[in-house]
Order: sequence, then C-alpha cells, then structure tokens
Amino acid sequence: MDTNQNTKPFGLKDKIGYSFGDFGNNFAFIFANSYLMVFYTDVLGIGAQIVGTLFLLARCVDAFTDVGMGRLCDTLKPAKDGRYRVWLKRMAIPMGISSMLMYMYWVRDWDYGAKVAYMFITYILWGSFCYTACNIPYGCLASVMSTDPKDRTSLSTFRTVGATLSALIIGVITPQIVYAASGTGQQVVVPERLTMVAVLYGVLAASFYLGCYGLTTERVHGKSEKKSGENLFVALKQMVSCKPLLVIIVIALVLLIGSLLTGTMTAYLYKDYFNNTQILSVVSFAQILPMLLIAPAASKLASKFGKKEVCSIGVLAACIIFGILWVLKVKSPYMFMLMNFISSMGLGIFNMLIWAFIGDVIDFQELRNGQRNDGTVYAIYSFARKLGQAAAGGIGGFALAAIGYVSSAQGAGQSQAVKNGIYTCSTLVPAACYLVVFLLLAFVYPLGKKQVEDNSKMLAERRAAAN
Repeated sequence: MDTNQNTKPFGLKDKIGYSFGDFGNNFAFIFANSYLMVFYTDVLGIGAQIVGTLFLLARCVDAFTDVGMGRLCDTLKPAKDGRYRVWLKRMAIPMGISSMLMYMYWVRDWDYGAKVAYMFITYILWGSFCYTACNIPYGCLASVMSTDPKDRTSLSTFRTVGATLSALIIGVITPQIVYAASGTGQQVVVPERLTMVAVLYGVLAASFYLGCYGLTTERVHGKSEKKSGENLFVALKQMVSCKPLLVIIVIALVLLIGSLLTGTMTAYLYKDYFNNTQILSVVSFAQILPMLLIAPAASKLASKFGKKEVCSIGVLAACIIFGILWVLKVKSPYMFMLMNFISSMGLGIFNMLIWAFIGDVIDFQELRNGQRNDGTVYAIYSFARKLGQAAAGGIGGFALAAIGYVSSAQGAGQSQAVKNGIYTCSTLVPAACYLVVFLLLAFVYPLGKKQVEDNSKMLAERRAAAN
C-alpha cells in the first residue's frame, strides 16, 4: 500500500465532495426509512407482518451482495479514475431509478398478490443491488483519500453533515407535501404526492453521487488481491477474530435498531398518538438541528478526548432521555419534541464520528495482518448496518401488528391501546438499545484515543520503511 505523490493534497474540495455522497444517498435511504413502510401499509394496504418479512428476507440477500461488492472492490483491477470512485459513476443513475420505482401509487389498484410481488421485487432491486453497488464503494472511499486519522475524522464529520442536511430537507418539506386532512379530520398520505416526491428525490440522489465522484480523489493505492475463494475465506477468518470490528458491528446493529425504529415509528407516533402530523416538519428540524450544532466541535472533541470516549457519553445521555420519556408518558407533542432535541445532542456526536471508527478498524487490521481489505471490512460493516435497518423495520412491522395497528387504507382509526403501544415502541426500545451501545462502547470496544494514535504512528513508520 502506497500513497500517490502526484495528486493534489487532501483539502476542502475532498471534504465537500465526500459530503455530497451521503447528501445524495439519504434522499433514497432516509426517505425510505421514514415513508416506505407508511407507503406499503397505508397506500398499498399490505399487512405489516408481510412488510416486516420483506425487510428480514432482503437482509439475507444482502449477506451475499454486500460482501460480494466488497470483494469486487478489493480484487478487481482499479479503473483509471480509482478503485472505488468509478462505481459511483457506474451506479448512481440505476440507484436513483430503483429508488423511484418503490413508490408508484397506481400499484394500489393491483391485486393483493401482485402488490406484494411488486413490493418484494422493487425493494430488493434497490436495497440489495443498486444501493449496495453505490454505498459500499462510497464508504470505502474515505480510507483511500488520506492516511491521516484526523483527515478521516473530518471526512466522517462532513459525511454526516451532508446526511443531516438532506435529512433536514426530507423531514421538514416532505410532510407538508405528502399529508392532507381526510374527511374525518385525520391526517392521511396523498399517494400521488408521495410518488412525485419519490421521483424528485431519486433524481437528487443520483445527481449528488455523481457530484461526489467528480470532487473526490483517491490517494492511497495498493495491488489488487487475487480472485480466489481461498483469499475470501482467509480475509473473513481474519475479520472474525478482529475484536474491534466485531464490537463495532454489534454496536452498529443495536444503535440502528434503536435510532431507525424511532424514525420508523415517528410518523405513526405523531399521526396516531399525538394526532398532529403538521408538527412533523418541526420535529424533523428539532432532531436534525443538534447535528448541525455539534458538527463544528465534533472533530475537536474527538481529537482532544478520543472518539470512543466522547461517543460513550453522548449515547448514555440519549439513553437517559428516552428512559425519562417512557416513564413520564408525556401527552404534549411539543414536550416530546423538546426531549427528543436534547437526546439528539448526545446521538449527534456519535453519528458525526461513527464512520471514522471504520478507518481505525481498517488500520488495526492492516497493522495486525499486513494487508488492507477496505472493501471487505466496509462490506461486512455495511451488512451489519443493514441488519440493523431490517431489524428496525421488521420489529416495527411486527410490533405494529402485535399491538393491533389497523391500516388507514381500511378507513379505521386506532384504539387507545394501540396508541399507547406506539408510544412504548418509540421510547422504551430506543432507551434499552442505547444502554447496550454505551456499555459495549465504554467497556468492550478496545480502540481508545491512545491506541488509535499508536496504531497510526506504527503504520506510518512501516510504510516509510517499505518505501
């Protein structure tokens, strides 16, 4: 592994370009997390159990496509424009189109079996193939743009800022467009508007991925591995014994169950429990604003105290807030929103820095085994994140079914017991998840501030000696 001395030095252009990747990505991902289940249950009228089954089945497919994409990145000969960047150019448009296809409102008039088949085909096409073919190379890109841990921390921060800005747009603008009052005064989704928004966001997703391709530069280069099943098994065996990777995977899995379940249930919480969807724009802004407020300080705090140390405190604070919400059973949507704002301050710094953890893990692997498997490491981590997404969606779907949720497509409202169940899913489950994340991060994850700095120094000395 060596660095290319003939390229421009790492700078602001790279940071902005890298932020474009997640800015565009979340026009597909965050939109799906917030509205796809609502589209399936309330527009298509598909049972929540079947939706949950889809999310879990798709993750079984991802077990092969994620790792397969990572191995393609690690083994194929790099193109002229890089090992990872080239995939953004190749797959940005297919990813945008496949995202649009999931929200076609006229499918509601099909037979039930045809609607279910449409749901399975379009979701797996997007999530397991097109999204994977963009997201795995994009995640790997950060580790080859610079070898400096501080640069990677800044990339993680800019990536999260990009994701946060797109989430802000989706959260504030989308509810104003897709919801309208029904004849009974209830807030319901307008299917035609939801499809229109999905098409617009698909175009934006593809455009910003192409922007990421154009503005970033790969500086760290290495020889492609030989394509062999044996090499794959060796790489996987090494990673199974890598404690930092295993712990960060479990952390990602549990964290996403908590945070994405909250995101999935938010639409139901404010629609059915608080009966106030108009406030959803303000709610989204209140959840996202802390991310923007904490962004300028995230890298500085991480450099001074360490990523592990700072993130542990932030997650613990979020755990406490959600626990208080569950105990209080608040009735005011504004009080709930305020408490959520406070918890987002704690989670914000973790989300700002999480991607820099992966660079630390890759460095640990290289130091231990003398080999970088950026694509495979990131693919395994990405698969864990998708498991968290699936678990959140699956748990959300099964929980809605278990508490007796009735689709608004059937013209019925929710009982008070169902509303209370939605509230519990929105508070107690995230509190428990964040507690587990705190314990793992604080007491099990081994790469604290000193260890990361020592690893970076040893790798720099090794590369200098090799050159």
